[in-house]
Amino acid sequence: MYTPRAFALDDLPEIQQLIQHTRLAQVVTFGEQGLQASHLPLLLNPDEGPNGTLYGHLAKANPQWRDLHNGSDALVIFAGADAYISPAFYPAKAEHGKVVPTWNYIAVHAYGKAEVFTDAERLLKLVSALTERHESGRAQPWAVSDAPADYIDGMLKAIVGFALPIDRLIGKRKLSQNRSAADMAGVREGLTASQDVRDQTLARFIPKEPV
Repeated sequence: MYTPRAFALDDLPEIQQLIQHTRLAQVVTFGEQGLQASHLPLLLNPDEGPNGTLYGHLAKANPQWRDLHNGSDALVIFAGADAYISPAFYPAKAEHGKVVPTWNYIAVHAYGKAEVFTDAERLLKLVSALTERHESGRAQPWAVSDAPADYIDGMLKAIVGFALPIDRLIGKRKLSQNRSAADMAGVREGLTASQDVRDQTLARFIPKEPV
């Protein structure tokens, strides 16, 4: 990911927080069938390895798991908030007109090689942890144990788990830090005034001072 210095995010705890706040990641590999990508919910153990370890699973019918099994390098993309930035947001537009549209966004790329596993006990622990994470906010959370045991056993036979120690991380926060403080304030105000909740979300990340 091209990351100019002004947009680089190097703080490991902050990067890991962004990973944990991203509900669906994109796992990209290259193998015998060329490039493959899957959209997956993942778990991060931040304390396992120097950058943390990612856990997830693929359907056994999904051939991408073979790339992981064969030692393919994996790229995992965590896309955060994003928004179109109109030149109309910038006070500089009225001053000299030398402005163009751009896109602001937050993203993390994680790289590594995965270990694949099919052990039923380990898979059950993984899917239970994933379920607990996404059910925890509900008034009556559903648990894997709510389903018949023989049904869950059959479902576990249909998936392949993986653990991916993160070898390298690239974090990027493109938030108009290369503009003046006035232009950054204009971006923040413009996004806050938008009717789109995605724009409003990104507005909260715009810093007050340029890099």
